[in-house]
Amino acid sequence: MEYLATRSRGWLTKVPAITATFWVIKVLSTTIGETFADYLSVNVGLGPLVTTAVMIAVLAAALTVQFRTRKYTPWIYWLCVVLVSIVGTQITDFFTDTLGVSLYVSTAVFSVILAVVFTIWYRQERTLAITSIDTPRREGFYWAAILTTFALGTAAGDLATEALSLGFRNGTLIFGGLILLTWIGNRAGASTVLTFWIAYVLTRPLGASLGDLLTQSKDFGGLDLGASATSLLFFAVILVLVGREQVLANRHGVAAKGDGPLGGRRPDYAWAAAGVAAVVIAGFGLSALRPGAGSTDAQTVTVAQPDGATQAAAQPVHPTTRLGDLTGFARIAGDMQAMVARNDLAGGRTRAKDLEVRWDDAEAGLKPRDPASWHRLDSEIDAVLTSLRAGQPSPADCSANLRALTTTLNQFDGV
Repeated sequence: MEYLATRSRGWLTKVPAITATFWVIKVLSTTIGETFADYLSVNVGLGPLVTTAVMIAVLAAALTVQFRTRKYTPWIYWLCVVLVSIVGTQITDFFTDTLGVSLYVSTAVFSVILAVVFTIWYRQERTLAITSIDTPRREGFYWAAILTTFALGTAAGDLATEALSLGFRNGTLIFGGLILLTWIGNRAGASTVLTFWIAYVLTRPLGASLGDLLTQSKDFGGLDLGASATSLLFFAVILVLVGREQVLANRHGVAAKGDGPLGGRRPDYAWAAAGVAAVVIAGFGLSALRPGAGSTDAQTVTVAQPDGATQAAAQPVHPTTRLGDLTGFARIAGDMQAMVARNDLAGGRTRAKDLEVRWDDAEAGLKPRDPASWHRLDSEIDAVLTSLRAGQPSPADCSANLRALTTTLNQFDGV
């Protein structure tokens, strides 16, 4: 106990000053966390459970380093924030996608958990101010709150954009507007601590909506940069801004109790504005170079018949859902049916990866349009993937699942 007290007195503040640069990095880190988790889970093929386990282990290691430092170290702190973003997102996705917990329930549960964390924190320390994170116990409460805010922000954001069908474009405007109102409230005299934590929760769904706006196909109203290009763009901006923070911290040290931004307030605003401008200019510039993905030129898909022959199946002309053009997915399913009919299960598994990645990439654009129909298709796609990836796949099961999926795709197609 004496060691702990001695160590605490040697600490300076362990978190950054709340500046314009802080908020820009925070929003971009949120998007990086989500896209990287999706990349590991889907593109690399680790799956949600393995991805979550790996990220929890990496987060534990990063937090160990963070707790061993005695002052704010930008690169360590922001690495922890990105990892917390990934883990918080994965926790919510596990409850929603794996356990089937309603987004209404998960949002309520995480709200209660956050309230409990704040209550215990305040009773123990008599403050929730971010400027007071200068002891091990306060830092423990801080990171517990941060993790919960990411889980809550993910659930609340998904609830707004998916369950309530607001979509990522409206989500970007709505959550951005709520953060603006929070800032106005703070300027009007509302509690700095309260407005900080409200804004911190809201940056999670804002970052997710912004990321979807950049990554989604133009057919769904996005800029069609793709997850990789968006992640690289955001990572480059984060690297520059955190690098500047680290240089200033090395040069000037860290002020106790969260004084203003190192290097001055005007340069901070300038760097934050430059980061936002880089995202906007690069985003729209790269988007202009990419034509609309559009798959509406293909109005037929190839469907395998029981005798192995194929025929062109006309697409329905009357949409039965709001999902829109599903021709691209039906075309991949048709390819897989033809491969299974030839007993080319290895080829079917390879093509299944294309279907999985494309479906996951389109989730943010499709799901808000018609959540019930999306969930039905998602379940049927999961059944196809499971049957093809079984230890000893059954051609009959694979063929039956693919026929069911193709039927549903044709039924739900809204061309």
